[in-house]
Amino acid sequence: MQPAGTDAPDRSRSCRTVDGSKKGNGKGVEADVTRISLLSRVRNAADQGAWAEFEARYRDLILRYALARGLQHADAEDVRQLVMMSLAKALRNFTYAPQRGRFRSYLGRIVRNAVSRLRTRPERTEAVLDSYVEETLSARDDSGTDSLWEREWVDHHYRLALRTLRQSFEARSIEAFEQLIAGKSVAQTAAEFSLSQEAVHKIKQRIRDRMKELIAAQVQEEDELDSTPSS
Repeated sequence: MQPAGTDAPDRSRSCRTVDGSKKGNGKGVEADVTRISLLSRVRNAADQGAWAEFEARYRDLILRYALARGLQHADAEDVRQLVMMSLAKALRNFTYAPQRGRFRSYLGRIVRNAVSRLRTRPERTEAVLDSYVEETLSARDDSGTDSLWEREWVDHHYRLALRTLRQSFEARSIEAFEQLIAGKSVAQTAAEFSLSQEAVHKIKQRIRDRMKELIAAQVQEEDELDSTPSS
């Protein structure tokens, strides 16, 4: 899995802890948990930043899934644009209730359908997809699991969490963690980054624990009940 974006290393050591984290960033997870549901916000026409945030959050997920389904990049971009345009219309009147189906399942069905329709009838995709999105969002989700979508969804939340972690951990600590995730041993990673093996173990544990917290917060926010009326 490749995280989105890279950050320039911060060389200041005075604000670091022994495990590579930055001081003074302990409220990030709580802030994510308590904020208003993004699905509620996109229904509010007065919240101009909500849609930009929604698109920024899910565009890479849609693109990567379409590419994984074998589309060329230009076609995958067409799928992303079609899905976003259709959702922009349909979500205004959508009330999310997780007991009827999780949002990731709704989104997965919509994207999967857009990919299929682009392959078979590209000239009618937009009009047909608009209708399909409305039907999907209003129906109970009884569809089977798409293993490819589920894998991309997991990777998506990993990338989102890693993006947040870059703000609270030293760049080389994140790099060391990624080396460990890629399969390098603690000893190899310690040698490459001129760290003790004990320090590498601490970095791995701290980043892994914080990542679990972040992903749990992201999923909770994604699955929060939508109680905000549209306007």
